[in-house]
Amino acid sequence: MAVLRYQRIVMHFMLVCMAALSTVDAAARPLFHWRKLSALVQEDPLVLKYHNGPLLTTTPTLNLHLIWYGNFTSGQRAIVADFVQSLGIESGKQGSPSVLTWWKTTETYRGSAPSQLNQAQPLNRRLGKQKLDEAYSLGKSLKRNDIAMLVKSAIQSRALPPPEKKKSNGEVELYLVLTSDDVLVENFCSSSCGFHGSSKAGIEYAYAWVGNSATQRPGQCAWPFHQPIYGPQSPPLLPPNGDVGIDGMIINIAATIVGAVTNPFKSGYFQGDAAAPLEAVSACPGMYGSGAYPGYAGKLFVDETTGASYNAHGVNGRTFLLPAMWDPTSRSCKTLV
Repeated sequence: MAVLRYQRIVMHFMLVCMAALSTVDAAARPLFHWRKLSALVQEDPLVLKYHNGPLLTTTPTLNLHLIWYGNFTSGQRAIVADFVQSLGIESGKQGSPSVLTWWKTTETYRGSAPSQLNQAQPLNRRLGKQKLDEAYSLGKSLKRNDIAMLVKSAIQSRALPPPEKKKSNGEVELYLVLTSDDVLVENFCSSSCGFHGSSKAGIEYAYAWVGNSATQRPGQCAWPFHQPIYGPQSPPLLPPNGDVGIDGMIINIAATIVGAVTNPFKSGYFQGDAAAPLEAVSACPGMYGSGAYPGYAGKLFVDETTGASYNAHGVNGRTFLLPAMWDPTSRSCKTLV
């Protein structure tokens, strides 16, 4: 079994250089994995086990607050803000398939408490407050611990609302740090495109980080909108919002926040080592549509006017490309198309 696991590790790290989706584990230690490795290598079943810890999927309202670190244009911020808002807007107002349809798979990640085992109720996702840090308060080269410091500072200064143990309306806060393409973050794109973690401000809360890889190995973190660094060299897809860096960020934001709500404190849903787990999206890397395989993102929609590829509709007429997510009901990687 140890030999088989070693073979799987070697093979999936070769494939990740091509597929390039970041993991999103709470310890900020990235791991990539592709499920189709070799007929000669026997794989363990892909099952994300629940480890009896708190989940953010069972809260009535999730407020996602953004910290913009560095140089982002107003247009770039609008793309991300529209994606976040799309998580909480009715599917019928977005087009089909919608961002909300994709997100609703997280509602099948239920906890062990009786109230969490009931049929999932519609959850309210909201774009929270936003903080601009255009002065690069911690410089342009950040350690991973600096991400937690940025969140802590924003909470302490009241630029962003603090986490609270109990709110009468059942709200919970999630903080997302986004760094611009001129900011170096420890291990960014060499092994990670984003991560999530947790910290304490009276109570434990979850936060996440994703960077813009437009000028930092986009073949690693912006595939399939950029030529991959290694592997099959199929032509890159055109990004739905016309920005390789930002559309690549949307993919990684999606993966990261799903990991943050389904495994916020290393005790939710995952497979493998808690320090480097396979989570809801990182268990299905490189998969965006049906029939995906290494070097091919799968069957997608193509805009007749722009030629851009996408699989989900959002607010304000936007479209996005979203990664596959492991579905606890079918125990398989689920795509929108």
